[in-house]
Amino acid sequence: MSEEVNWQTIRPTIRERTKFMLNNVLFSDVKFVLRKSDGECESKEVISAHKFVLSIGSPVFEAMFYGELADTRDSIELPDCDYESLLELFRYMYSDEVNLSGSNVMGVLYLAKKYMVPSLTEKCTEFLQKNLDPSNVFNILPMAEKYEEKNLVDRCWKVIDIQTGAAVKSDAFATIESSLLEAVVVRDTLTIREVDLFQAVDLWATKQCEKQGAAVNGKLKRRILGEEIIKAIRFPAMKQEEFAGVVLGKDILTKDELETFFQFFSSTLTTPVGFSNIRRSGICRCGRFTSVSRGWYHCYPGGLDCLVFSVDKDITLHGLSLFGSENEDYEVKLQVKNTSNNSAVASKTGTFPSKRLEHSYYYGYEVLFDSPADLKELRHGYCILKRLASFFKFVIRNPS
Repeated sequence: MSEEVNWQTIRPTIRERTKFMLNNVLFSDVKFVLRKSDGECESKEVISAHKFVLSIGSPVFEAMFYGELADTRDSIELPDCDYESLLELFRYMYSDEVNLSGSNVMGVLYLAKKYMVPSLTEKCTEFLQKNLDPSNVFNILPMAEKYEEKNLVDRCWKVIDIQTGAAVKSDAFATIESSLLEAVVVRDTLTIREVDLFQAVDLWATKQCEKQGAAVNGKLKRRILGEEIIKAIRFPAMKQEEFAGVVLGKDILTKDELETFFQFFSSTLTTPVGFSNIRRSGICRCGRFTSVSRGWYHCYPGGLDCLVFSVDKDITLHGLSLFGSENEDYEVKLQVKNTSNNSAVASKTGTFPSKRLEHSYYYGYEVLFDSPADLKELRHGYCILKRLASFFKFVIRNPS
C-alpha cells in the first residue's frame, strides 16, 4: 500500500506506473488469498490486484472477470498455488519482469500455463534449460512432459544420456514414477555401466518398499519394478564379477534366471533368453590430447581458434568440453563447418561457467549444441571454429 502523493508525476512511463500498482491496494478491485510457507509455519497471505491489468494480460482472467459467468467476488482463494509463484506471475503481468529461482520456477510455469501467458512460459523454460543439470533433471522432465514443452524435454533426455551416472545418483531419481524409470532403462543411448544402472534401479525399488512400509526383499522389489523394467536391464553386458558381486545378493532374479546366467558367463549359452546382451551405445568422449600439463596460456579477447578434423565413420557430435580456469565465465561462439563446401553443421553461442571436469583434475566448460550434429564420413572432414568474446585462459596441452 502506498501513501505517496502525486506518485504519477515521478513515474514518467506507463510501465513504471503500472509496475507501481503491483500488490497495491490503491484502485484494487480484487484480492487473492493464498498459502505462504515459511519453513515449518504456514499462513495465509493476500495479494491485491486489478481486474483490468490481469485481463489484458491473460484470456483466462478476462473470462473470469468479464465473461458471461464473471466472478464478482472481491476475494478469491486459490488453493492450487503459493504466494511467491502468484506474485511473480503478477509481477510479469504488471511490469514484464519476473524473478525466477530454482524454488519458484515450477510454480510460475504452472501458473503461466494455467492462465495462458505464453511469453512467461517461454521465460520459465529458458530458465530451466539454462539451469538444467544431472541433479535436477528428474524433477524437471516430468513437468516438461506434462506441459508438452518439447525442446525442454529433449534437453532433459540429452542430459540423462550424456550424464547418466550422475543423474541416477540424484535424490530426484529415487522419487520418479515407474513409467519414467522404464523409459530410462529401455534407452540404448545411456552413458553408464550396466551394473551401476542396476544398482540405481535396485535403490529406487528399495525406496518404494520403504515408502510402502514393507520389509525390503528381492521378491517385493521385483513385483514393484515389474517385468518390463527387469527385462530391460542388460545383465549379459555386465562383467561376470560385477554380476556375481552385485546382482546375486539382491535376490531380484529367479533361480532359473540365475542358472541361465551362470551358463551364459561360462560360455555354454550365447544369449540368455529375454535379456539383451547389446551394450548401450552411450555418449563417447573423445580427447584431442593424450596428456595435459599444469600450465596456463593466455589469449586475447576475440581470439579465434580453429581445429580441423575428419571422421572415418558417421558419428553424432553433441558438443565439446573446453579447457578453462577455475570459477571463470566464458563467452563463446562455437561453430562446426563442413570443409568441403564451407557449410555450417552446428553452432552455439552463450556464456558458460567453468567447473572441474568429470574424471579430471583440470577445469573446463561444456558447450552442448541445441541439436546434435550428424557428421558423415568425409574425405576432407570438418573444422571447429571457436571465438571467445572475453579474456580467458586455458590449460597448455600436448597434441597427440
